[in-house]
Amino acid sequence: MADQSYPAPPYYAVIFTNQRADGDHGYGAMAERMEALAKTMPGYLGFESARNADGFGIAVSYWESEAAIKNWKAKAEHLEAQQKGRAEWYKDYTVRVAKVERAYTMGGR
Repeated sequence: MADQSYPAPPYYAVIFTNQRADGDHGYGAMAERMEALAKTMPGYLGFESARNADGFGIAVSYWESEAAIKNWKAKAEHLEAQQKGRAEWYKDYTVRVAKVERAYTMGGR
Protein backbone atom coordinates (compact mmCIF):
# COMPACT_ATOMS: atom_id res chain seq x y z
CA MET A 1 0.00 0.00 0.00
CA ALA A 2 1.21 3.48 -0.80
CA ASP A 3 0.94 6.15 1.85
CA GLN A 4 1.69 9.42 0.05
CA SER A 5 2.98 11.23 -3.01
CA TYR A 6 6.73 11.67 -3.29
CA PRO A 7 8.80 14.68 -4.33
CA ALA A 8 10.36 14.90 -7.75
CA PRO A 9 13.47 12.71 -8.01
CA PRO A 10 16.18 12.26 -7.12
CA TYR A 11 15.58 10.52 -3.81
CA TYR A 12 16.45 7.11 -2.38
CA ALA A 13 14.59 3.84 -1.99
CA VAL A 14 15.40 1.07 0.49
CA ILE A 15 13.95 -2.11 -1.00
CA PHE A 16 13.46 -4.92 1.51
CA THR A 17 12.40 -8.26 0.01
CA ASN A 18 11.77 -11.07 2.46
CA GLN A 19 10.30 -14.47 3.16
CA ARG A 20 8.47 -14.63 6.48
CA ALA A 21 8.95 -17.46 8.94
CA ASP A 22 5.88 -19.17 10.40
CA GLY A 23 3.99 -17.45 13.23
CA ASP A 24 3.68 -13.82 14.23
CA HIS A 25 5.96 -13.72 17.31
CA GLY A 26 5.23 -10.02 17.74
CA TYR A 27 5.95 -9.17 14.10
CA GLY A 28 2.70 -7.29 13.40
CA ALA A 29 3.05 -4.98 16.36
CA MET A 30 6.71 -4.29 15.60
CA ALA A 31 5.98 -3.61 11.92
CA GLU A 32 3.38 -1.02 12.92
CA ARG A 33 5.81 0.53 15.41
CA MET A 34 8.63 0.70 12.85
CA GLU A 35 6.41 2.41 10.29
CA ALA A 36 5.27 4.97 12.88
CA LEU A 37 8.85 5.54 14.04
CA ALA A 38 10.19 5.92 10.49
CA LYS A 39 7.64 8.68 9.87
CA THR A 40 9.28 10.72 12.66
CA MET A 41 12.77 10.48 11.16
CA PRO A 42 14.31 13.41 9.30
CA GLY A 43 14.43 12.70 5.59
CA TYR A 44 11.61 10.12 5.57
CA LEU A 45 9.41 10.40 2.47
CA GLY A 46 7.11 7.38 2.53
CA PHE A 47 6.53 3.64 2.58
CA GLU A 48 4.89 0.98 0.40
CA SER A 49 4.54 -2.74 1.05
CA ALA A 50 2.87 -5.92 -0.14
CA ARG A 51 2.89 -9.60 0.92
CA ASN A 52 1.53 -12.68 -0.84
CA ALA A 53 -0.21 -15.71 0.67
CA ASP A 54 3.08 -17.67 0.73
CA GLY A 55 4.71 -15.07 3.01
CA PHE A 56 6.89 -13.38 0.40
CA GLY A 57 6.94 -9.63 0.94
CA ILE A 58 8.43 -6.47 -0.41
CA ALA A 59 8.65 -3.22 1.51
CA VAL A 60 10.04 -0.01 0.06
CA SER A 61 10.85 3.01 2.17
CA TYR A 62 11.75 6.32 0.54
CA TRP A 63 14.29 8.82 1.85
CA GLU A 64 15.73 12.21 0.92
CA SER A 65 19.37 11.13 1.29
CA GLU A 66 21.76 8.34 2.08
CA ALA A 67 22.51 10.07 5.40
CA ALA A 68 18.81 9.81 6.34
CA ILE A 69 18.91 6.08 5.53
CA LYS A 70 22.00 5.58 7.70
CA ASN A 71 20.34 7.42 10.60
CA TRP A 72 17.26 5.20 10.27
CA LYS A 73 19.34 2.00 10.13
CA ALA A 74 21.20 3.05 13.32
CA LYS A 75 18.06 3.97 15.33
CA ALA A 76 18.04 1.84 18.53
CA GLU A 77 14.49 0.52 18.15
CA HIS A 78 15.15 -0.29 14.50
CA LEU A 79 18.31 -2.17 15.50
CA GLU A 80 16.18 -4.26 17.88
CA ALA A 81 13.70 -5.00 15.08
CA GLN A 82 16.55 -6.01 12.77
CA GLN A 83 17.87 -8.47 15.36
CA LYS A 84 14.43 -10.01 15.91
CA GLY A 85 13.96 -10.22 12.16
CA ARG A 86 17.12 -12.29 11.77
CA ALA A 87 16.31 -14.46 14.81
CA GLU A 88 12.53 -15.00 14.50
CA TRP A 89 10.60 -13.33 11.68
CA TYR A 90 12.36 -14.05 8.41
CA LYS A 91 13.59 -17.17 6.68
CA ASP A 92 15.47 -14.97 4.22
CA TYR A 93 15.73 -11.32 3.22
CA THR A 94 17.62 -8.95 0.94
CA VAL A 95 18.07 -5.19 1.33
CA ARG A 96 18.82 -3.01 -1.66
CA VAL A 97 19.41 0.75 -1.60
CA ALA A 98 18.75 2.57 -4.86
CA LYS A 99 18.77 6.15 -6.05
CA VAL A 100 15.51 7.01 -7.81
CA GLU A 101 16.42 9.08 -10.86
CA ARG A 102 13.01 9.07 -12.58
CA ALA A 103 9.49 8.22 -11.47
CA TYR A 104 6.29 7.86 -13.49
CA THR A 105 2.70 7.41 -12.39
CA MET A 106 -0.72 6.87 -13.86
CA GLY A 107 -2.80 9.94 -13.03
CA GLY A 108 -5.86 9.76 -10.79
CA ARG A 109 -4.55 7.19 -8.33
